[in-house]
Amino acid sequence: RMAEAGAEVGQGPAPAQAQAQEDAELAAVIGATVPTGFEVTAAAEVQEKLGSASRISRDRGKIYFEVPARSLPQVHRLRSVDNLFVVVQEFKDYQFKENKEGALKDLEDLVKQLPWTGPLKVWELNNSLKKKKSKRKKPNLQSTASKEKLNEDVEGEETDQKDTSKQEDCAQSAAGVEAACSRDTEKTQEVTSQNEEEEEDNEPLDAKDELQTGSGSETKAGDGETSEEKAKVLKFRVTCNRAGDKHCFTSNEAARDFGGAVQEHFQWKADMTNFDVEVLLNIHNNEVVVGIALTEESLHRRNITHFGPTTLRSTLAYGMLRLCDPQPTDIIVDPMCGTGAIPIEGATEWPSCYHIAGDNNPQAVKRAANNICSLLRKNENKESSTSSGIPLDIIQWDICNLPLRSGSVDIIVTDMPFGKRIGSKKKNWDLYPACLMEMGRICAPGTGRAVLLTQDKKCFAKALSRMGHIWRKSQTVWVNVGGLHAAVYLLKRTWERAEEKRSFW
Repeated sequence: RMAEAGAEVGQGPAPAQAQAQEDAELAAVIGATVPTGFEVTAAAEVQEKLGSASRISRDRGKIYFEVPARSLPQVHRLRSVDNLFVVVQEFKDYQFKENKEGALKDLEDLVKQLPWTGPLKVWELNNSLKKKKSKRKKPNLQSTASKEKLNEDVEGEETDQKDTSKQEDCAQSAAGVEAACSRDTEKTQEVTSQNEEEEEDNEPLDAKDELQTGSGSETKAGDGETSEEKAKVLKFRVTCNRAGDKHCFTSNEAARDFGGAVQEHFQWKADMTNFDVEVLLNIHNNEVVVGIALTEESLHRRNITHFGPTTLRSTLAYGMLRLCDPQPTDIIVDPMCGTGAIPIEGATEWPSCYHIAGDNNPQAVKRAANNICSLLRKNENKESSTSSGIPLDIIQWDICNLPLRSGSVDIIVTDMPFGKRIGSKKKNWDLYPACLMEMGRICAPGTGRAVLLTQDKKCFAKALSRMGHIWRKSQTVWVNVGGLHAAVYLLKRTWERAEEKRSFW
């Protein structure tokens, strides 16, 4: 009303104010990468927290939704998404030419036709909302490699993920730089089988987190400019993620040529490591999506500071917890917590529940305790935080003899040993039935539920068949964990009484 009154007397809103209002009213189509298999869960979270309907991509591990640009802070607070990008344009049935030169030329020509203005405004607004961060450091190759091994292997399983299918690759291009950064069939995203259940995880936006292995040269565009002019020139890189076996070009070639056209169109400077803008070119068979990244690193790194060999992504932990629909006052137990990714995520997102975590490995318990302390310190540093703690306790125990009353637990959520890096497949044949029996004992008959993640599906199926009198399988979600085809099982506790080994009370 004040703006209208000002307009009547010929003053009108200030240009900056008008621009801010225009930016706030701007609509944005957001793309988000999510743990493969949990696309529906992520879409439900978006609907619940943002009121926006999501569309699940045919390219697994991605969802798309439209929100006002002013909702970007809430978008970044979503718990189920790994990376975010604003969509410039999407082509659901892009027709590639059969020869390489023609196909790449079409991608070059596409740059001039794309509606860049709105998405770039969203990118600028996103930058203005970010907290002040230290200047991006050039990655230390060795430390980056070791950190990524702990993080990106997620379940940390030792598996052969060499280039077997040649169906997917990813590359970053510094415009004209030839093969600046390439990953032949991404380790965590390769196609492990022709079976649909074994589709790739395909989380391309993590590309920026991977080891940078540039050719050592950079495009020296604008070297003759004054320092003032240089300050205005944005630095960029193009990341191409390609999946499919019917393309006549590699992702490296697509990123190089598309990046060259972007550089020519905007007069930006190409920079593989110190970039301001990351342009994304996602190609999945005949589906092409061009976007601009809104996250610098995956949001799944939010809780964990001390990593173990089998640290789970926070986003995957959230998806597992959400499957069992926690209710206020529920007691939620993770009997094999490792570094505590699941209970820490649970205590953060469902503070009205009480969370108990435990593990038989003292080193794992120590790491989990350190992660809890780090989270508490972070909460204390938040000016608006009035919380004096989180509803989570951790203890060292034996999974087969838990110090908990029979029927006292509402929900069990855990990541079971795959039998690769921790334990063995042989040991799982005895461990899994014993675990299910003890979990059945502590879980409330009739109302209790369990969400269990494992890659040793054959052993789990056999164990479940032996424990069918106390557990009923309700749902199975197929997921890709560090390149391994795994499953998340939602089990419901029957009314049958479970065997009690010994009493603690």
